[in-house]
Amino acid sequence: MTLHQKFLSEIRSPFTGRRGSVLDLPLLGAVLGLLVIGLIMVSSASMEVAGSLYSNPFYILIKQAFFVFVGLLLMGVILMVPVTTIEKYSWLSLFGGLGMLLAVLVVGREVNGSVRWIPLGFFNLQASEAAKLMIVVYLAAYLVRRLDEVRTRWTGFFKPMTILFVSSLLLLMEPDLGALVVLMGASMGMIFLAGARLWQFVILFLVLVGSIAALIVFEPYRMARLTSYMDPWANAFGSGYQLTQSLIAFGRGEWFGEGLGNSLQKLFYLPEAHTDFVFAVLAEEFGVLGAVSVLTLILFISWRALQIGYRAEAKKLLFHGYVAYGIGLLYGSQALINIAVNTGLLPTKGLALPLISYGGSSLLINCLAFGLLLRIDYERRLFNVKTDDKSRGLS
Repeated sequence: MTLHQKFLSEIRSPFTGRRGSVLDLPLLGAVLGLLVIGLIMVSSASMEVAGSLYSNPFYILIKQAFFVFVGLLLMGVILMVPVTTIEKYSWLSLFGGLGMLLAVLVVGREVNGSVRWIPLGFFNLQASEAAKLMIVVYLAAYLVRRLDEVRTRWTGFFKPMTILFVSSLLLLMEPDLGALVVLMGASMGMIFLAGARLWQFVILFLVLVGSIAALIVFEPYRMARLTSYMDPWANAFGSGYQLTQSLIAFGRGEWFGEGLGNSLQKLFYLPEAHTDFVFAVLAEEFGVLGAVSVLTLILFISWRALQIGYRAEAKKLLFHGYVAYGIGLLYGSQALINIAVNTGLLPTKGLALPLISYGGSSLLINCLAFGLLLRIDYERRLFNVKTDDKSRGLS
């Protein structure tokens, strides 16, 4: 039995207290910190809306707190599942992800012209949030099985493109261009980090940029968003309204902010203040200092995920490494796109700020993802302990 096989057969719970098998406390602390910040900001940004719609200013906060509680439970559950089990059933992950994207087109609930949510009674599941993580898990397993082919032949590079192409078509039918961009960016990053050749990516990048440009040009509402992005003040009460109100929030916040609860833009001026544009409210209430602090936590989590992936890959735990890369890229790209939209660096797009914006689907899936990431790092640390013991003649 090889060292890897012996290691995988003896993996234990991260709660057993075994030497060297501790969790990544800085990563866990950063995730919990953003969850707390999210509860505070959702509470502040949603009180007026909740009071108007539900006659209870704490209605949205209570729902968000419930989702946080369930998300932490899911994080604890996934921490108990060996990564090899997830790899073994990765093909189910693919069918589950594509199945959700199909199901939402059949039984989905339409909101603001998009069909993105599957009604489950107690809450609406955003299919794309779950599908992104599921497809990343499958892609990681594919890269492990076909690594030599991915690195040396065109067929290995283009086979996963078939899955991504089908996923892209389903996402466009909702439509959900933001989720498509995040999924494609994370998937391409995983394939690149797995060792695919650079010139293949140059060609694919040019094709993707051309395709996205075509999707924008030939869809009137996307073109309107682009033109308002170029000069939002030209139509400040029309297509540029959301962005101009967001920029006003940033301007009012200045360096140190107006103070918690003192945002004016959340008073029915800034649409989606507790969801897509919660970062603008945060900047208004806590200023540049608060916004940069949150951005630092986001960048730390993204960097930590990539670092965990690199360390796992270095120990030949390839599936562990590629999943970690995917989680880091999914989280980092979505968070940075949301912030770029809030600050006017990108055209307006409906993407939540992970761990902070209101929304059950995003919160639950991200808690699952970070629970899996913590499990990956736990197993990598345990492998280090076993190799150290073997080198000392202790095993």
